[in-house]
Amino acid sequence: MKKIVCQYLISIPLALTVSGTSFAEEQKEVQDMSDPLAVYTQLGAGYTDKGINFKAGQSYDSGKPATMAMNVLEVKGVWGDTLGTRDDLVDDVDFIRFRNFIVNSENGQGSQVDVNYNLNSKSGSASYSLIQATPKMGLFQFFPLAGIGIAVANNVNEHPLWADEDSPSGFSIPGAFAMVGTYGKMNITDKIWLNYNPVWLTSIGGSQAYEDNAYGEDQSSIYTHEAAISYQITPVMNVRYFANWTTHLSFDDGDHRIEINYQL
Repeated sequence: MKKIVCQYLISIPLALTVSGTSFAEEQKEVQDMSDPLAVYTQLGAGYTDKGINFKAGQSYDSGKPATMAMNVLEVKGVWGDTLGTRDDLVDDVDFIRFRNFIVNSENGQGSQVDVNYNLNSKSGSASYSLIQATPKMGLFQFFPLAGIGIAVANNVNEHPLWADEDSPSGFSIPGAFAMVGTYGKMNITDKIWLNYNPVWLTSIGGSQAYEDNAYGEDQSSIYTHEAAISYQITPVMNVRYFANWTTHLSFDDGDHRIEINYQL
């Protein structure tokens, strides 16, 4: 059976560090980069076992009182064949991701539009999710989320798992999914923190082939896991180690990366 490699990217937006200030006033302040809801203009780069990742984020004025917003663009897997440690990699970009975040700095409510596309499998997804910051409990804070999305594929009738004799060629939407999860943060010191972000995804509609195989052969749902340890080098720069795995992909076989982020 052909091995299918899937990427599940669930990430959190924005920052709840200032309340009752204007957007322009807030942008003069350095944002807390350990806050999983932090909004700030940024540049980032990471080394992974699949190549190099690049990230650029731009905060902007949403035009609404007490709200902050940001767009983030990421490209993943650059120079994978040259620098990566996995087989069957190429030097071209493997993955493109665009996210738009909006957060209310007074009540801790946020929303995210997340668009992903895998250039190798010619498939991706677009989703919309809501998130709510909860009060801190000692060293811990949680950010529960829920959302819905659609799967997108080019020539889905050629997809090894979602193929359907009646599927058209070109871009199509083979199905829809829902997600529920939480992001968790634990402060070790003022410079070191841990994150653990479990999310459950399940197909909720579409072709029978998609509903039955949305996350692997005979797998209509999946639990994804992301763990990270981070160190704040300076107030505007940190280094982070991430590990991503799922119920169908072991920790060792999951995605691992080291990432440096700089706040502009």
